Amino acid sequence: MSTENEGNAVPPAPSAPPVPVGSPETAPQGPAAAGNPPTAPLPPVPQESPAAPEQGVAYQPVPAPDGTWPPPPATPAYGDGAGPGGPGAGWGASYQQPAPKPRNGRGGLVAAVLVAALVAGGLGGGLGYTLARDSDGGGSTTVSASDSATQVKRAPGTIAHVAAKALPSTVTIEAESTNGEGGTGTGFVFDTQGHIVTNNHVVADAVDGGKLTATFPDGRKYDAEVVGHAQGYDVAVVKLKNAPSDLKPLALGDSDKVAVGDETIAIGAPFGLSNTVTTGIISAKNRPVASSDGSSTSKASYMSALQTDASINPGNSGGPLLDASGAVIGINSAIQSSSSGGFGSGQSGSIGLGFAIPINQAKYVAQQLIKTGKPVYARIGASVSLEESTDGAKITDQGTGGAAAVESGGPADKAGLKPGDVITKLDDHVIDSGPTLIGEIWTHKPGDKVAVTYKRGGQEHSVSMTLGSREGDS
Repeated sequence: MSTENEGNAVPPAPSAPPVPVGSPETAPQGPAAAGNPPTAPLPPVPQESPAAPEQGVAYQPVPAPDGTWPPPPATPAYGDGAGPGGPGAGWGASYQQPAPKPRNGRGGLVAAVLVAALVAGGLGGGLGYTLARDSDGGGSTTVSASDSATQVKRAPGTIAHVAAKALPSTVTIEAESTNGEGGTGTGFVFDTQGHIVTNNHVVADAVDGGKLTATFPDGRKYDAEVVGHAQGYDVAVVKLKNAPSDLKPLALGDSDKVAVGDETIAIGAPFGLSNTVTTGIISAKNRPVASSDGSSTSKASYMSALQTDASINPGNSGGPLLDASGAVIGINSAIQSSSSGGFGSGQSGSIGLGFAIPINQAKYVAQQLIKTGKPVYARIGASVSLEESTDGAKITDQGTGGAAAVESGGPADKAGLKPGDVITKLDDHVIDSGPTLIGEIWTHKPGDKVAVTYKRGGQEHSVSMTLGSREGDS
């Protein structure tokens, strides 16, 4: 897919990580049995529809304006609605203070359901009376399934079996800032010590003195704290306070071995509906994705993502993407949305284009965060243009703030790269833009050797490069 990215001048990138229904209708009256009086009509049902709850604004692709690092909002949308700054400015299904309960208890939704039940009940009762008169006391014509037939066996490998094993190890995360704004996302148990892996944008509101809670499907709720977060990778680790002793970490798969067409299972809390399971397939691999919240101060996250058509909506962010065996192969992070909203709120939802951070990368980042509290990024020590392109990642003529575009003594400099060179491949992965290059570099670890193909003056060259490192999100 084409990814709309933003920005022109950048700091050494990736040498410096990115700071980057109407109401239910009256049931139709069935035809009365011949020779019998018709069922008495029911009174009309009031036509009221329950108001849809507000949700945050899902991230939308935006044009790539000129500017300096950090880049403005990128594409596609994070798989959530509201985040730092409240609705429309962040990433979780928007956090809201509970609204006063209506006088009738649960409000319009339940009222509509009850009306529908009443209509159906009245109609069924009338027809039942008529049929009973005709049958003159005859026996029931319904057939009940035998007890043995209802004992469905859900064998290992079935979606129901995988979901039953994985759900107890997933949590719904609520993050609230000191001013009461926040959002809802998802996470999963990483180890028996109480560490939970999720997206950075899910917990961003709670980083500076906010409130963070994690709720398991059985209703157990724990306060939590942020252990470390990596904005560029969009990965975070939180730890449960007073963690229970019966935690069961989800098994981690190998995202490098995933193939297009493999079955996927996503677990999350779309639009606040916790413990939701959806299915699909791997639609593509190594999809270059730059995503942000769309605000003017947004810092982009970059990934070489797993693309899936499993339904992912606001609130799914941070949840596990599983393979058919139940192993985690990715962290659901971003969605490409249509412009129209769902639930009458103007918020966009799934159109079958979801993106997950490969678990091999997320595992490495999470381990670093648990160990030091800070992320470590691979880097080449050169600034690249973030303008949309299909030709490659061009090394800029000048770095941020007048600094050199190629850092003296850095990996790119040692490899002989110069301003104006256009990088077209990293190993065997085609590089079509600066953001694609960043995403691919960050799938590696500092110290890894990579093959770089670049063009200079129309001539193609190849060189080996050892990636450098940088700690932190500055």
